[in-house]
Amino acid sequence: MKSLLICVVLLKLVWFGHGQSGGDHHPLAPAFFVFGDSLVDSGNNNYIPTLARANYFPYGIDFGFPTGRFCNGRTVVDYGATYLGLPLVPPYLSPLSIGQNSLRGVNYASAAAGILDETGQHYGARTTFNGQISQFEATIELHLQRFFQNPADLRKYLAKSIIGINIGSNDYINNYLMPERYSTSQTYSGEDYADLLIKTLSAQISRLYNLGARKMVLAGSGPLGCIPSQLSMVSGNKNSGCVTKINDMVSMFNIRLKDLANTLNTTLPGSFFVYQNVYDLFHDMVGNPSRYGLVVSNEACCGNGRYGGALTCLPLQQPCLDRHQYVFWDAFHPTETANKIIAHNTFSKSANYSYPISVYELAKL
Repeated sequence: MKSLLICVVLLKLVWFGHGQSGGDHHPLAPAFFVFGDSLVDSGNNNYIPTLARANYFPYGIDFGFPTGRFCNGRTVVDYGATYLGLPLVPPYLSPLSIGQNSLRGVNYASAAAGILDETGQHYGARTTFNGQISQFEATIELHLQRFFQNPADLRKYLAKSIIGINIGSNDYINNYLMPERYSTSQTYSGEDYADLLIKTLSAQISRLYNLGARKMVLAGSGPLGCIPSQLSMVSGNKNSGCVTKINDMVSMFNIRLKDLANTLNTTLPGSFFVYQNVYDLFHDMVGNPSRYGLVVSNEACCGNGRYGGALTCLPLQQPCLDRHQYVFWDAFHPTETANKIIAHNTFSKSANYSYPISVYELAKL
């Protein structure tokens, strides 16, 4: 118990130390609520029985200690929070997310989670996107309500908050692309599967809307055919250094996701959806790393086997020393440096990969 208390105190010190960079001036939004998978999980999976965890060194080596982030340092949404002028958002399952701490936002993301409930089940427990929405509902009812005089004030607060959604990658790499464990690839063509994901996601977003969410940011899936994990499974030549077939599949999802953002903008009154084109940005980072000050774009900084993608970063493994030169931290996830570049191009004032406006502009609406 004593060590847990020390841990929480230490976490708090680091949390607020890290979080203040954006919190000095007036925040652009009252809160930032994050939904998704391991690309944005800030430690929720530390608290559940799962194989999908990153609570050990060298994860967090540039954060100060392992937090449960699947990165050497900060994630895209950590930088996103800073662009919004907010502190880092605590994970829902951590003792830090209760009471007043939840007023600036909460992170519900869970590694191995997907749009479909079955996705990632071979890892054990994870909070599916449906489950994350239920947790958001619990936050509103159990924690947020008491800070507002009346329902109208709470509605206004939720309507001005930014809702970040980064989900869908696992529905491919931990479902559709695992025919030995999941039957989806036998049941659906690539086009039909993308349709199923978007139809499911659309209903889930409507649920968030009904809970009061209005400003929503939909992050497209990155080029999964370029990640070390997928490269390690393919022999011979790869077009542009990536697995084209997988990238084509993900693109079917992204095209529909961008269309969904447009559709929802017109069908859900008072809502505003922004689509982040992570695919094209990340594909360019992999193809032209020097343009971004990066050097190694097809190998994990911490991994094992071909491209460091056969087995991901192991406890106490020695990572590469020049982490700032790598696109990939482990077999699946970008480095802190890559995350910083993605956030700059999707969250900042000068975001080039955000449609129809940047998240910065969305927050100012």
